[in-house]
Amino acid sequence: MSEPPTKRSHTDHQAAQLAAYKGTPLELKCVNTIRALSADMVQKANSGHPGAPMGCAPMAHLLWSAASSGGAGRNHSAKSPGWWNRDRFVLSNGHACALQYVMLNLSGYEDCSMDQLKSFRQVGSTTPGHPENFMTKGIEVCTGPLGQGISNAVGMAIAAKHLGANYNTPDFPSVISSTTYVICGDGCLQEGITGEASSLAGHLGLGNLIVLYDDNNITIDGATDISFTEDVKMRYEAYGWQVLVVEDVANGLDALRAAIEEAKKTTDKPTLIKTRTAIGFGSPNKAGKASSHGAPLGPAEIEAVKSNLYGCDPEKSFFVDDDVAAYYKEQSEEGDKARVAWEADFAKYKVAHPDKATELTRRFNNELAADVFDDLPTFVYGKDKANATRKFSEACINAVARKTPELMGGSADLTGSNCTNIVGAGDFQKATPEGRMVRFGVREHAMAAICNGMFAHGGVRPFCATFLQFAGYALGAMRCSALSNFGVIYIMTHDSIGLGEDGPTHQPVEMLESLRAMPNMNVCRAADANEMAACYQIALNCANTPTVICCTRGTVKPLEHSTREKAMKGGYIVLPEEGEGAPDLVLVATGSEVGPCVEAAKALQSDHSIRTRVVSMPCQDIYVAQSQEYQRSVLPGNVPTLSVEASSEHGWHRFSHAQIGMTRFGMSGPADQLFEKFGFGVENVASKGKQLVEFYKNLDGNVPDLNARPIFVNFTGPAH
Repeated sequence: MSEPPTKRSHTDHQAAQLAAYKGTPLELKCVNTIRALSADMVQKANSGHPGAPMGCAPMAHLLWSAASSGGAGRNHSAKSPGWWNRDRFVLSNGHACALQYVMLNLSGYEDCSMDQLKSFRQVGSTTPGHPENFMTKGIEVCTGPLGQGISNAVGMAIAAKHLGANYNTPDFPSVISSTTYVICGDGCLQEGITGEASSLAGHLGLGNLIVLYDDNNITIDGATDISFTEDVKMRYEAYGWQVLVVEDVANGLDALRAAIEEAKKTTDKPTLIKTRTAIGFGSPNKAGKASSHGAPLGPAEIEAVKSNLYGCDPEKSFFVDDDVAAYYKEQSEEGDKARVAWEADFAKYKVAHPDKATELTRRFNNELAADVFDDLPTFVYGKDKANATRKFSEACINAVARKTPELMGGSADLTGSNCTNIVGAGDFQKATPEGRMVRFGVREHAMAAICNGMFAHGGVRPFCATFLQFAGYALGAMRCSALSNFGVIYIMTHDSIGLGEDGPTHQPVEMLESLRAMPNMNVCRAADANEMAACYQIALNCANTPTVICCTRGTVKPLEHSTREKAMKGGYIVLPEEGEGAPDLVLVATGSEVGPCVEAAKALQSDHSIRTRVVSMPCQDIYVAQSQEYQRSVLPGNVPTLSVEASSEHGWHRFSHAQIGMTRFGMSGPADQLFEKFGFGVENVASKGKQLVEFYKNLDGNVPDLNARPIFVNFTGPAH
C-alpha cells in the first residue's frame, strides 16, 4: 500500500485539477464533494459501489442544478417529494445509489440526512444498498436489477404524455408536463429488457425522456471490450432516438450542459446522451479499473482521492463545506419555487376546470370512483351462456374501464387472444397520446417494467397482458411490482394445459406456484363470470399489491352457487355437501377444474353416498388473509381434502391431504383429451376422491388436521 501523500502534494494535485478545469472553482468543488461523500459512504459501510458515483458526479451535479445556475433545471421539491409535476429522476444503475443519496442529502431531503448517509446499507436505514421507493422519499422506483430503471422511465414518460394530453388545456398547457431523466450504465444497456423498452420509446417518440449514459467502458469482469463492442450510438439512432455524444466531463461541463439543453428542445423523440466518464475518478490506483466498481477503496486510497480532488480535505470524512451546502440549498429553493408556482396555477385550474381537477386529484390519490364496480357483470345460472374466463375478463375490464379512465395498458401483441381491448379507448401513439391502449409489441419483460413506471408516475392504473407461460419472460419486472407496492394488473390467459394444441412450450405448469410464492402478489384464477368480477374488484381495490388474473382459453362449466361476494373472500363453498354434519370429503379447486369437481362431487354422492363439499379458491392470498374461523368453516382441515388444479402440486399441501396436479410438462392435443389424460376429468377426480376417503378409513378415520399447526412470526423488530 502506498504511503499517504504529503500536504504539499495535496496542494499540487488539487491546484493542477483546478487549473485544467474549464468552469468555476465552486462547480468543481461541488462535483468533487459528491465524489468524496460517495466514497466515504461505501468505506464506512465496508460495502457498496464507489466507482460509478465518482464517475457520474458531474452528471448528477447538473441534474440537481437549476437552469439559472447553468444546470438542467429539473423541477423537484424536497419539501413535497410527491409533487405531481416534478421531473422524475431514475438511477437505473442502482448499485451507484450512494450518488443519489448524496444528491438527496445536499438537496435537503429528510430521509437522506448526514446520519443516514453514515448508516448506508445498514438494517433499518433509509439509505439501503439499492434504491427502494418505499424506503426513501425522493426515490421513484426500485432499481438495481439492471435495465429495470430505464424501462420504468419509459413508463413514466408515457404516463406524463398521456395525462398531459388529457388534462392540459389551452389556458393551462403545463398542468402535467414533466420530463423524466435517467442515468444508466453499460450493464443496463446490455440487458435485453432495455432494448425492448428503448425500441418502444423510440417508436412512441417520447421527447420527454432524457437518458444520460455513463459510458465508462468498465463492467465487473473488466473492460467492456471483452463482451460489449456494439455501436450504441447507431443502435439508439436505429431505435428512433436522438443520440448526443459528450467526450469529457472531467475537465468541464459545458459540453454536457449543451447536450442537455439540446435534449430538452427535442420534443419528438427521446434522447440518449452518451457521456464518457472514468469510473472511480480521482483514485490514483483504481480510476478506470474494475477494482473501483464493487468494493470500498480503502482508507489510504480515499485519502489519496481527496488529496487529488480540488476542494476536498484528506483529513475529513462526510464533510460538506459551507459554500457547497449553500449552492445546493439555493438549487433546492429554485425547485420549491417551481412547485409553488405550479400549485398557484393548479388552484386557478381548479376554478376554470373543476371537473378535470377533481378527476386528476382522484387519480393521483389512487382513489376509485364510487360506482366503479356497479357495472360488473353477474352470471345467471341457467340463463347466461357458458364461455371462457378470458371472455368474462373482457366483459369485466370493459365494465370497469367506463368508470376508471386511469385504467391504461395493453397486451404483448396478443390483444385478441388475451381479450384486453377496451372499446372506444383509442391507441396511445405518438400522434394520439390521449389514447389509453398501449401496443407493447412482443416485449413481455419491458411491458411489465413500463407498467411499473406508469404506476410510479401516478395518475394511471396500468394493466398488461400475455399468455401465462410468458409471465416467465416478465418475471423480473413482476417481482419489482410486488417489491415496490405497485398495483399493476396482469391479465394472463391460456392458463393451463387447457390451451391445447400449442403444446408444452406454451402450457404453464410451474408458473402459478412461482407467482404465488412471491410476497405481495395476488394470484387469481376464476372459475366463472362471478368469480372473474370478484378478481377485478380485488385487483382494483389493491392499489399497493399487484394482481395476476389468470384466464382460460376454453369454455368453463357454469356454477350454480357462485357469487361475486363469496369469491371476494378468496375461497368459499361453491357446492355444499348434502345432509347434516361435516362432509366425508372436500374437493378444492380453481379455474377450469372447479366445474369437473362439482360434477365429480355429485357422482360421489349419488353413486357412493360420499357427502362431498366443493370449495373454489380463486385467490389463495386473499383466502389466507381471512379469519381462522372462516377458513375452518370452508376447509375443516380434519376432513379428507383433495386439491385439483391443472398446475404444479406444490403449494397445495397446506390445504389438502392429496393432490391432482401437474407433475410433468404437458402435451400437444385437444384440451378435452389432455384434461382426461392428465387426470382432471370427472371420472378420475371422483375415483381419487373415493380412494382418499377409503385411505383414511383404513387408518381408523385418523385424518391429520391441516389447520392444527402453529403459525410462527419470525421477523423481529419494526418493518418498513
